[in-house]
Amino acid sequence: MMRTQTVLEKALFAKQGEEFSAVSMPHTWNNLDGQDGGSDYWRGHATYKFELPAPTAGKRQYIQFEGANHVATVSCNGKELGTHKGGFSTFRFELTDVLKDSNNELVVDVTNEECDVYPQQADFTFYGGLYRNVSFIEVAPAHFDLLKCGTNGVFVTPHVAGKTRVDAFPVHAEGCLVQCVLKDAQGNEVASASAPAQEHTVIVLDVENPHLWNGLDDPYLYTAQLCLIQDGKVSDEVVVSYGYRSFHVDPANGFFLNGKSYPLHGVSRHQDRQDMGWAITEKEHDEDLALIKEVGANTIRLAHYQHAQYFYDICDKAGMVLWAEIPFISVFREGEDAKDNTISQMTELVAQNYNHPSIFFWGISNEITIAGESEPLYQNLCELNALVKKLDPSRLTTMAQVSMVPMDSEHVYITDVLSYNHYFGWYVGDVSENGSWLDEFHKKNPDRPLGVSEYGAEAILSWHSAKPENHDYTEEYQAYYHHEMLKTFATRPYLWSTHVWNMFDFAADARDEGGCEGRNNKGLVTYDRKIKKDSFFIYKAYWTKEPMVHVCGARFVDRAPGQRDVTVYTNCPEVTLYVNGSEVGKVQAVDHMCVFPEVALHNGANTVTAKAEGAADDTITLNGVDKANESYVLPQEQTEAGNWFDELGNEMKLEFPEGYLSIKDKLGTIMENAEGAKILEDLFNKMGAGGGMGKSMKNMMGMIKSMTLENILNLMGKKVPANAKGYINSLLTQIKK
Repeated sequence: MMRTQTVLEKALFAKQGEEFSAVSMPHTWNNLDGQDGGSDYWRGHATYKFELPAPTAGKRQYIQFEGANHVATVSCNGKELGTHKGGFSTFRFELTDVLKDSNNELVVDVTNEECDVYPQQADFTFYGGLYRNVSFIEVAPAHFDLLKCGTNGVFVTPHVAGKTRVDAFPVHAEGCLVQCVLKDAQGNEVASASAPAQEHTVIVLDVENPHLWNGLDDPYLYTAQLCLIQDGKVSDEVVVSYGYRSFHVDPANGFFLNGKSYPLHGVSRHQDRQDMGWAITEKEHDEDLALIKEVGANTIRLAHYQHAQYFYDICDKAGMVLWAEIPFISVFREGEDAKDNTISQMTELVAQNYNHPSIFFWGISNEITIAGESEPLYQNLCELNALVKKLDPSRLTTMAQVSMVPMDSEHVYITDVLSYNHYFGWYVGDVSENGSWLDEFHKKNPDRPLGVSEYGAEAILSWHSAKPENHDYTEEYQAYYHHEMLKTFATRPYLWSTHVWNMFDFAADARDEGGCEGRNNKGLVTYDRKIKKDSFFIYKAYWTKEPMVHVCGARFVDRAPGQRDVTVYTNCPEVTLYVNGSEVGKVQAVDHMCVFPEVALHNGANTVTAKAEGAADDTITLNGVDKANESYVLPQEQTEAGNWFDELGNEMKLEFPEGYLSIKDKLGTIMENAEGAKILEDLFNKMGAGGGMGKSMKNMMGMIKSMTLENILNLMGKKVPANAKGYINSLLTQIKK
């Protein structure tokens, strides 16, 4: 009478008003239109129909969904079973009382339309559909609760000294016995106990000198085998992997694992894949983790939502330190329904992932103050933090603050630890400003553990430069930026974690930047996972021990005089460069980099090889050319905005007369005024002529309408000349509110 689980592989699918057709599961309806740009991917209602297996007499049946975005309403044989709000967590409904002996039809209505469910708006595509597995489950009448927040009804709380508490929630289990056996990684029993089954059964066991889960070096896992015994036979069984470890965060010295310093350096990950969207399989999860391990990361921020259980499982086995979070991101929506959704998504995230030793931090929000701080938002965040501390006091809470949050904001003190998303050197300012900002915050808040939850720059593989600049979208600028960030972090041990944004390029259908629509290109690896950008290898040089050498510029093939510096990333002390078999010279690595200036190339193909003698080597081909290849340069967007601002002369004084619009007002407030809307429409049209940042801002209007125009102009960075802010403000201040 043990439980069985059958994954449903086929369904009939139809968008609202269209005919049904057969699809393979899992499935999303946005795998193509969600990545092609234009901010026009389809968001609406659609329906799936499944033929269910015949039920087994004497068993109870459930239907399980591992991911349905945003809202799913489930019916079986014409009877509605319920609705689930939230696109990323597991949920189930019981089928037992509505099933027939055969010919059972399951109907699932799904919508990814905007509603009171988070995320509201964000800089990534919200793929609609049943994009994770749907399963038919059968269990004996006496079983561990399958309706407890989408969990398996078993929670293991291990203490580093060996004391282990197991909370089990059996149902229909009168007269049953709950038996618990703890086993080590080799399958040897290390402790066992049993207790009469109660609605909430607690069993406490002791494991002598437990082998610790110790990150990448030794991610040792135990298992807890829970059996529900009825009349001497096993009625149900659940097996949970878990690990023993301790940790803490020191505001001055960072993260400690099992009593030893363990600096956290890693990446953020979105779950989508080119041409697949979110409907990926275990194969894609395995590939992603393999690349993350290769780059040398020891921590992953799983942004900006609950990821697949399979990915948490393989992170447990790999020894990754995880930050898991809910999609309370970018846009805050007032009202009880929206707040309740943050509570339910947080509850499901913690409950469903409680047993994973890889999870150390629960994230309650990301950049949620973009529109500014407010009392309802603050209270919502405080309630979320209190909820997590109640559900799981064994882990720490965190949040990712948008760069503009003041260092003394009350939001800085909500969670146990915090991080900031900073883009000095990309959206604003210079990359050198990161270090000074971090030092200032640490000086003002010496008792607050500080991390960097996002930082990055875009690289599109078509664009290259021997003299890279911010926002030229070249692979070379991205590599320079990340190298500077690594040098910044290396001298600041107080940072509890750093997470690159992002490990992989990902879909953001509203974007149109650098000649690429529908994509955020900040990844160290391309969207299809086929190409590792040069920036990938500077991280590998810093973070890995196995000898490696990487010659940069493999796609910057044509090199004219003045473009022939060869840069090599390595974790070895010295590199020798060869061109066409002849030695050019040896260079000592400085900050994991060797530069060979203006290397002599003959016209045509040249074989360029870098060697760390006896350790590692890498080879690329460069073409010597007489004239720079202009196709490597992103065509300059000759926008009307550039000409318009050039005519303005010197920067104008900023004044903010009371009762009139100004750049201090929120974008939405300005857009509600016809005259103000006309000014902004002209601005974005001119900046978006031929595509680019202005067009992206127009496409993301829904997300940024709660930001002040001043903040938006600051984020545009070099796209907006210094004199533009004063000129736009002077136009707005002529308009009464």
